[in-house]
Amino acid sequence: MDEFATDRIRNAALLAHSGAGKTSLVEALLLATKAINRLGRVEDGNTVSDFDPEEHRRQTSLQLSVAPCVSAGHKLNLVDTPGFADFVGEQVSALRAVDAAILVVSAPSGVEVGTELAWARIRDRGLPTLVFVNKMDRDGADFEAALTQLRRVIGNRCVALNLPVGAAASLSGVADVIGGAGDADVAEAHDALSEAVAETDDALTEKFLEDGELSADDIRTGLRAGVKAGQIVPVLAGSATTGIGIEQLLQAIVDLLPSPAEAPALAASKGDAEVSLAADNGGPLAAFVFKTAADPFVGKISYFRLLSGSLRPNQELWDVTQSESERVGQLFVPFGKSQESVPSLSAGDIGAVTKLAHTVTGDTLTTKANAVQAPPIEFSPAVYDVAVHPKSQADLDKMSTALNRLLEEDPSLVMRRNQETSELVVSGMGDTHIDVMAERAKQKFGVELDLRVPDVPYRETISKVTQTEYKHKKQTGGHGQYGHVLIRLEPLERGAGFEFGNEVVGGNVPKEYIPAVEKGVVKAMEGGADGFPIVDMRVVLYDGSSHSVDSSGASFEIAGSFAVRQGLRNAVPVLLEPIMRLQATVPESMAGAVVGDLNTRRARINGMTPEGGMAVIDAEAPQAEVQQWATQLRALTQGRGTMTLQFDHFGEMPAHLSQKVIDDRGKEHARA
Repeated sequence: MDEFATDRIRNAALLAHSGAGKTSLVEALLLATKAINRLGRVEDGNTVSDFDPEEHRRQTSLQLSVAPCVSAGHKLNLVDTPGFADFVGEQVSALRAVDAAILVVSAPSGVEVGTELAWARIRDRGLPTLVFVNKMDRDGADFEAALTQLRRVIGNRCVALNLPVGAAASLSGVADVIGGAGDADVAEAHDALSEAVAETDDALTEKFLEDGELSADDIRTGLRAGVKAGQIVPVLAGSATTGIGIEQLLQAIVDLLPSPAEAPALAASKGDAEVSLAADNGGPLAAFVFKTAADPFVGKISYFRLLSGSLRPNQELWDVTQSESERVGQLFVPFGKSQESVPSLSAGDIGAVTKLAHTVTGDTLTTKANAVQAPPIEFSPAVYDVAVHPKSQADLDKMSTALNRLLEEDPSLVMRRNQETSELVVSGMGDTHIDVMAERAKQKFGVELDLRVPDVPYRETISKVTQTEYKHKKQTGGHGQYGHVLIRLEPLERGAGFEFGNEVVGGNVPKEYIPAVEKGVVKAMEGGADGFPIVDMRVVLYDGSSHSVDSSGASFEIAGSFAVRQGLRNAVPVLLEPIMRLQATVPESMAGAVVGDLNTRRARINGMTPEGGMAVIDAEAPQAEVQQWATQLRALTQGRGTMTLQFDHFGEMPAHLSQKVIDDRGKEHARA
């Protein structure tokens, strides 16, 4: 593909509710521009943008993909994104690479949950937007109903740019609204468009009031300015599978959406100073990596948006984020799963390079002399946890490498080692997100993973003061062993940790042995009374005795350890469980159902705050009850609910539930 000047590039992401037809729309746009010679179908698994085997199996997009084409001398970088909620990270990444968005709506279904959530992300980024009402050839298609719903969500800035001629099986084309020629519906839509355009500019307002109408040229000029300013969101109708409305959409992308040169400059940093990065070939070289793919044959592929400057192959670049040097070999333009080598890229374009050693998603590549850094991508926090185990020894050997590669590919996944349970825990956005990760580990790296509900890192503490004594005395052929301690166990307030005190007088326990007693105490606390670590306890050594020959540090360590184990039973141990701080944002009408469900999970509701039609529920809940609650929240709120989850403190577990946990731990130890 040839190099295109910055002002002849359009970067647009396609977003929608799952099933609205984004991928089919990309196919239609590629076919209309002769980038492909036949229309692929999602059902057949032969579309350009859905190329992953798991996408073919599930017949839905699971990752973003880039599909460029050329229309009217302009390069259109179309970025297809998943509509399924678990893969919101791909939408977030895509929106960092583009200057505009195309919101796709299914005509029979209208505005759905995914449409609303996608619009919220577009609005947060402040991107100029077109709406394409797809599937006008399907039964139940209703353009007016869809437009009404869009205005409810987006506002009255939604205006029709064309209208469908016929519907369902009788759909024959679309009628242009700008010209205004046609039936009463077209005339009415033309008046609404003229009025919306007039409101974007004082001169146009005055002309509209004086003449009662605007010329087609005035409308086009005002429309372009209004779209770029976010004052107007044009709505087009059509069908991706029949090709109706596709040429009009292409024209709207070229005519109405901004080029990178017209997009606002990006606020970046250079050391401690803030700088602006505009898409200018003469500016400092800066490329932002918005996506990393792990290809088993090609290796690591880094997709980037060239923010400033021009880029050629075989350059030495500096990864500002990692403070590492990177050698860029060949330069590619991605086209679905394939890459086409190019001699150079202009500022604002989207490209790809392979086999970068250090660079990951969110990094900025530049020159060391001009080390500017773009802001990182902010992903939604992961809220669904699974423990990952290998299915065999062969899988164990490859698991770590495979997971690290997959986390490079999808930074919305988070991996950590739970030191208390010795489990590897991976967190994602939902069960489907995690399942897809496991399937990719098998397909790409030949690693089979066993996914389980993570063990909860329970702890124990004591609830009353008790005294205990232990004498370790053992006679062998040579020197014997002797250590005698009297200790007192005292409960501390929650979160206080562990304290060791010494009240020995008269040297009954020589001071050189006291650290050994503490060491034995700490060792005994690791296993607790029922196999869980002991916390929030003070242990006081208040007396004991020693032998001039047989006493040693090891003897007093053993005595201290056994004294604690013996005393714990009399100190009435209680089980503590991790309590999470949970914040759920849900529609106000669904807050009651969410609170009711949380109450069944032993949650404590701290408060509920209304916020623009939504309710923010602040609660505390046991980790065991909510570590996979994200999928239930989605079901309760029809996909509209979001949540954050973080550890807050340890709390005492009810006795009837703690006994079951203790019994289960005992069975595990017996099996081991």
